[in-house]
Amino acid sequence: MSVSVTMPQLGESVTEGTVTRWLKQVGDTVTADEPLLEISTDKVDTEIPAPVSGVLLEIRVLEDGVVQVGAELAVIGAKDEVATASTAQPTAPVVAAAPEPAAAPAAEVTAPAPVVVAPVAAPAATQTGTTVDVTLPQLGESVTEGTVTRWLKQVGETVTADEPLVEISTDKVDTELPAPTSGILLSIIVPEDATTAVGSILGVIGVGTGAAPVATPVAAPPVAVAPVVAAPVAAAPAPVSAPVIAAPVSAPAVAVPTAPTPAAVLAAPRTIDDDSYVTPLVRRLAVQTGVDLSKVTGTGVGGRIRKQDVAAAAEAKAAAAPAAPAQTQVAPASTTPVAVSPLRGRTEPLSRLRKVIAERMVESLQVSAQLTSVVEVDVTRIANLRKKVKVDFEAREGVKLTFLPFIGKAAVEALKQFPMVNASIDMTASTITYHDTENLGIAVDTDRGLLVPVIRNAGDLNIAGLSRSISDIADRTRTSKVLPDELSGGTFTITNTGSRGSLFDTPIINQPQVAILGTGAIEKRPVVVPDSTGQDVIAIRSMMYLALSYDHRVVDGADAARFLVAMKNRLEEGSFEAELGL
Repeated sequence: MSVSVTMPQLGESVTEGTVTRWLKQVGDTVTADEPLLEISTDKVDTEIPAPVSGVLLEIRVLEDGVVQVGAELAVIGAKDEVATASTAQPTAPVVAAAPEPAAAPAAEVTAPAPVVVAPVAAPAATQTGTTVDVTLPQLGESVTEGTVTRWLKQVGETVTADEPLVEISTDKVDTELPAPTSGILLSIIVPEDATTAVGSILGVIGVGTGAAPVATPVAAPPVAVAPVVAAPVAAAPAPVSAPVIAAPVSAPAVAVPTAPTPAAVLAAPRTIDDDSYVTPLVRRLAVQTGVDLSKVTGTGVGGRIRKQDVAAAAEAKAAAAPAAPAQTQVAPASTTPVAVSPLRGRTEPLSRLRKVIAERMVESLQVSAQLTSVVEVDVTRIANLRKKVKVDFEAREGVKLTFLPFIGKAAVEALKQFPMVNASIDMTASTITYHDTENLGIAVDTDRGLLVPVIRNAGDLNIAGLSRSISDIADRTRTSKVLPDELSGGTFTITNTGSRGSLFDTPIINQPQVAILGTGAIEKRPVVVPDSTGQDVIAIRSMMYLALSYDHRVVDGADAARFLVAMKNRLEEGSFEAELGL
């Protein structure tokens, strides 16, 4: 008995998702709870496990397809079910396609003039078959039309049910539409680059024995038959009939070999050039990884470049990268040319994640009164302590000791003293909630955009616990392994903008929180400090800026300053030895 694989609820407000990759193909054996496919939503990228063990009988939603929560993604069944399907399905195409290439005997029919009637009867056979329309389906809740970007099959070619037939581009997704049935593509209604409404007929597939003659010789035989019919009229002089019969025989012979050529071209992998169609998703991935698409050989239908091809090219490029520095060191010094981004001059649709980030950032600025306070912090003692223990710490804890756990520890301690910074406001109910736990959000820079996973009960963790938690949740976020629930429920956020060299910025609050802390780059610079005798001296110190953006509806400027000064004192004091086992 077959079991449906449905799109699960991947978060409180998630209503749809995009199939980014199938980890199994039709006919593959799957095990219960084994990863089956990858799904991308506006909150998280995750893997969907197989609900039962069996064989993947059918894939209902292709890669890059958008699907609503609860919709059917695939069907899993027993081995005998897939065996039945595999024997029954290919029968129609084989029967339909095989006899017709044999219709080449039309050349032989030309010899006896009376048998010329046979080609005329062939079109009548098409009346015994049936046709199935290929229509444009609903590819998203608000999608009303789509553009045909490429036909993967041409008129006259044999198609198999669920085989990719045509590529469609909408304002939300680029995807392949499968053939609804097996047969022969009789006609293409909507040509490439044409836009049509949802529900429109894109093409027609012929099903049954009568469909085959339409596919192969429809265009060529009429040209060949005309001379043959003319031959009997002038057949009285024997010398005339011989040349006339010879001419038509050679014409079909030239025309027949051209039929398989498109199929052969489609089957052969090829390198995509600038004029070939590549989906925006693949182009965006190529830009992010620095892969030149003109040098990538596609493994998809008709040589189409897929995400997997770009990922493989990026890995190969990264593997070859270590050899480059050795050559540049030997080479004479020269001016390095400026690398021009391939994004320059390009217009692309927003990704789902980028669209969500844009909406929420604008919403945050609209609903709250935001401003930023900044303090300068001397973290020299922490730098010295970290240098002293980082090797032993990594060996003991399995993670590197960075500055961020120290900043996080100082932050959660200050939040306990100043709960108005660890709060949320509800203007509808006219209430302020001062949270009794410190759920610390950590902004993580990923290839897809900024995500903020949450470390729950961070106030109960020491330096080692914070280090492990930050490393774990950041790694899982970058590799799309973070759970949907881990991306919500934060009460306070830290964004480490200094990791890319920024001194400080004015971060935007992550709603419904009322504050966010930005940490700047740590730099050594001369600073005036008192010496052991109390005299002012100039010393080299490790300095950084802490910038707190806060909601003035809840947090006053004095509260923000007290919070920052409490963090400053704790960090400059640098007494974390006990937590590090010293």
